[in-house]
Amino acid sequence: MSDDRPTIAAFDVDGTLTTRDCVVPFMRRVTGARRIVPRLLRRPDRLVPVLARRDRDELKARAAAAAFTGTTDTALRILGRDFAAHVHANWLRSDTVRSLQQHLRNGDPVVLVSASFEVYLAPFAELLGADEVLATRLRVDNGVVTGELDGPNCRGPEKVRRLHDWLDRHHGGRSANRVVAYGDSAGDRELLADADEAHWIGRGAA
Repeated sequence: MSDDRPTIAAFDVDGTLTTRDCVVPFMRRVTGARRIVPRLLRRPDRLVPVLARRDRDELKARAAAAAFTGTTDTALRILGRDFAAHVHANWLRSDTVRSLQQHLRNGDPVVLVSASFEVYLAPFAELLGADEVLATRLRVDNGVVTGELDGPNCRGPEKVRRLHDWLDRHHGGRSANRVVAYGDSAGDRELLADADEAHWIGRGAA
């Protein structure tokens, strides 16, 4: 039986569209430091318990505070555009990008659903031709980045929630669409399980 619902293509980024993680290299660019850990260690309250239980959401929030607090929104967006261009020029997976391009040729809306930061994924999506970005956001107050996340880290169940909200707003809801999802890690498990067609992407350059 054919499925005549319109197709929405949902792609993770790190390890799925790119050959490597983008979060830490972007933090290094913002701080100008080779390693983020020394900055984290200046904020030691509860850091060791967080590391011990591998709480990725809490650790990311603390890393964001260490890396971004006090940076102007304008400066961060300039760095984000530069970093997006670097990723696009150097770290793309050719196999998955071909799949993305085929979806675009088919007229399928393409959305990036990622725990990476929206500040560099938005220009990255423009370079790829994707329609929308659902990603981790940073809070800005009076033009300055507070160092806090603006909402949850966009991984695991949050990816599914954000995608469903976007579908409700723009495409008639989840049931009205056929979702094809691409991911490579445990953080994509829920997104892939929710999809009508799921593609687990192998590690490494393609």
